[in-house]
Amino acid sequence: MVLLHVKNGDESQFLLETTGSISIEDLTQEVTKIYNGRLKVHRVCAEIETLAEHGIFLPPNMQGLTDEQIEELKLKDEWAEKCIPSGGSVFKKDEIGRRNGHAPNEKMKQVLKATVEEAKALISKKQVQATVCVNKDMVKDALDQLRGAVMIVYPMGLPPYDPIRMEFEDKEDLSGTHAALEVIEEPEAQLWWAAKELKRTKQLSDYVGKNEKTKIIVKIQKKGQGAPAREPVISGEEHKQMILFYHRRQEELKKLEENDDDSFLDSEWADSHALKRHFHGVKDIKWRPK
Repeated sequence: MVLLHVKNGDESQFLLETTGSISIEDLTQEVTKIYNGRLKVHRVCAEIETLAEHGIFLPPNMQGLTDEQIEELKLKDEWAEKCIPSGGSVFKKDEIGRRNGHAPNEKMKQVLKATVEEAKALISKKQVQATVCVNKDMVKDALDQLRGAVMIVYPMGLPPYDPIRMEFEDKEDLSGTHAALEVIEEPEAQLWWAAKELKRTKQLSDYVGKNEKTKIIVKIQKKGQGAPAREPVISGEEHKQMILFYHRRQEELKKLEENDDDSFLDSEWADSHALKRHFHGVKDIKWRPK
């Protein structure tokens, strides 16, 4: 199996196992799906964290309004009575004005938060350091875990306009958000290796050879961005180790230079005749002119 270390820019994303015989077309689709899937998991996790703190999303026409404005306009959240968390709610006002403030109780809140941590760990960038590969099934499992936790806490479901529900139903609208800039649509995706674009009409083996034990760094980015920056000859960690070695070597050389100093010969302990004079009783004799 060929091991791909997928990056976006200089930032590690995940490891992926594949075969040299895979077409670049299929590989691009797979890498892009995992890349975007991980972004979706992080978006859902962020929203579930606010769901645990402040309850469900307010209707779009009520978001950002004060209580007085809502009362004056006679607006009503029809989903508030339908979407009650299991075990009742605890009121915690959302200062941003996006959610209705009827948060789950502490027990249900912990269910949501624990699941968020598990889902994040499953597709974390730290998996690269642990040499754990990520695949489409792992991304799906993370989303399924999050979906299950939300169903436990909100058995009646979430409002159709809640971003969590929209993410689960693949109806999310990211236009005008920073998240939209991160997503790479599959037709716009390009894979690069060693400053060469991997053409979709070829196979991976056309670039890396027939060795199935190859490990390469592949970068994913949008079309039209040009060739990504080359990988440094040495990694950041290797550079740190080299600096540390150089510093230690300098300290050792400094100590050796200090040891070359022969001023210690004037010390009493360096006198080879000290013992003889001691037994002759002529120790500490000082000569002075008359």
